[in-house]
Amino acid sequence: MRHSTGNGSGGYCALVVAASAGGVQGLRTLLGGLDPELPVTVLVAQHLRRGRETQIVPVLSRATSLEVKLAQDGERPRPGVVHIAPPDRHLCVRAAGRQLALTAEQRVHRVRPAADPLFESAAEAFGPDTIACVLTGADGDGAQGVTAVKRHGGVVLVQDPDTARFRGMPQAAIDTGLVDSVLPLEHIAPAIERIVARY
Repeated sequence: MRHSTGNGSGGYCALVVAASAGGVQGLRTLLGGLDPELPVTVLVAQHLRRGRETQIVPVLSRATSLEVKLAQDGERPRPGVVHIAPPDRHLCVRAAGRQLALTAEQRVHRVRPAADPLFESAAEAFGPDTIACVLTGADGDGAQGVTAVKRHGGVVLVQDPDTARFRGMPQAAIDTGLVDSVLPLEHIAPAIERIVARY
């Protein structure tokens, strides 16, 4: 049995997901394929336009039985809950996985929220109890974070660029040489379920 460094439940504590262009539909497919009793917290960095109210929570909620919400500064990540980075804020994990933080630190790859701060902080907080997933997107965000997740012993899944609307982010992750699996979008949720079930 793998020891949990985060919420003490054992097994994988966090699923961190990155997406950009075309990502909302990708997230709908991914989240819709996950068991509503998923025993890990889900943290999402989807590139969102700043300066306008986002509809991502109701859109994703229609696709999954998991609770979907915008992350709040200082809240505790909860298993079975999808915490989404709000517009113009990076989502990070603090205090050994016991607290989420929203920051206005400088943009990464010209975007905020970005995947790299989320992945890097989750890797620090949860160590090997991290599953990282990179979906469709047009830039290289997430590649640095993938490196951090693997350095701390986590698992990395990436959407097959041939099935992505935009291949930049998945391809950048693959180019690190550190990805565990490259899968068509519809195969990612079942793969996550299999990984979680082993622990």
